[in-house]
Amino acid sequence: MKAARIAAVGIVVVAAGWIASGHLLPHDSAEGRAAVRPGETGPAKLFRVAVAEAKLEPRSRKLVLSGRTEADRKMMVTARGDGIISELKVRRGDIVKQGDVIAILSDEAREARVTQAQTMLTQRKTELEARMKLVAQGTLPKLEAVNLETQFKAAEAGLAAAEAERERGVIRAPWAGVVNDVPVEIGQAAFSFTGKEIAQIAALDPILAVVEVAERKLQGVNLGDAAEIRLVTGRTATGKIRFISKMASAATRTYRVDVEIPNADLSIPDGITAEVTIPLSAVPAAHVPRSALTFSSGGDLGVRFVDAANTVAFAPVSVVEDEQQFMWVGGIPDGARVIVQGQDFVREGQIVEAVEAQAPKTATR
Repeated sequence: MKAARIAAVGIVVVAAGWIASGHLLPHDSAEGRAAVRPGETGPAKLFRVAVAEAKLEPRSRKLVLSGRTEADRKMMVTARGDGIISELKVRRGDIVKQGDVIAILSDEAREARVTQAQTMLTQRKTELEARMKLVAQGTLPKLEAVNLETQFKAAEAGLAAAEAERERGVIRAPWAGVVNDVPVEIGQAAFSFTGKEIAQIAALDPILAVVEVAERKLQGVNLGDAAEIRLVTGRTATGKIRFISKMASAATRTYRVDVEIPNADLSIPDGITAEVTIPLSAVPAAHVPRSALTFSSGGDLGVRFVDAANTVAFAPVSVVEDEQQFMWVGGIPDGARVIVQGQDFVREGQIVEAVEAQAPKTATR
């Protein structure tokens, strides 16, 4: 019995020693040897990127600007004479031609002054004719003829002044347009020294699309160039550049550009939001996916490409045209293999494994 207990204790001690040996004693396994000697592993695998060949072709640039429409001419017609407004010939929205009567002021003795001046002129003319005969006969001195002619000319001038004053009582449209506002009513007084506002007239044919062009893009804009206009209503129109400002805005450093648009039916109103597209001269550009664009360490926008030795390089680009999924950009060498996948995980000078990218399933153009 005692021998059996001793044997059992011996078995337990041997088993415990065997289990402890697995934790306390080192093992020279294959995994351990590999961990101790990492330099003896195989060569590192190159990073794989997808590339696509970029081919340059002439591409027309477009300058897209946001602006507004503006009347070609707009002014407030004012009274030039004294009186009370006795007649209003127009209302808001009326179309007037040059010379059309807008309003008439009360007479204020204008007609009487014209009649008086006409009578004086008739009298001076009769006196001149009668006395010139006496001068010719030698009855009156020739100096008298000079005085009579002076009086006759003064009478003519008096009549012209009276007729001009009468004409000031009739307010006419200075040019063709649309009456936008009539801030007066019949019976209101109008005094010439205050310049009483009678009606606002806007000339809408042609109408202008006004935009502001940044100084860096002004060089490609020329007088007479065609432009496409899209209104916020969805309507489109064509026009031509009529004016380019020679002075920049002090606040924005931009230059005003006016695009003239035919508007014979007056359907394009003043002040509506418009998008103006100005075609510029063609430049060499490449068609690349929008996702291929990245930034260099210096913050420049561009693309990364690989050369013949599969070394990564960076090319800054300029955007020529922006599409939904692709972009036309300039600055890429012709035939360069542009990295379209993985460009954000490599750096310039790094050697990579370049594989051809799969063509997109659908084309954008």
